[in-house]
Amino acid sequence: MTTSPVARLRNQQGVTTAEYAVVTAAACGFGGVLLKLLTSDWGQSLLKKIFDFFLAMIGLG
Repeated sequence: MTTSPVARLRNQQGVTTAEYAVVTAAACGFGGVLLKLLTSDWGQSLLKKIFDFFLAMIGLG
């Protein structure tokens, strides 16, 4: 007994929604860690060094 492709797709409808939920949760977690990192003193220093390097590289700094 074989299942049709349509029946197989109907059985997997919730899989896509679950995948989106997992990716969204991971992105929110990563965003929270990145926000905490970049608002720390070390993160601010790192951003300043990156911008200073970039400005020096294009000749404005």
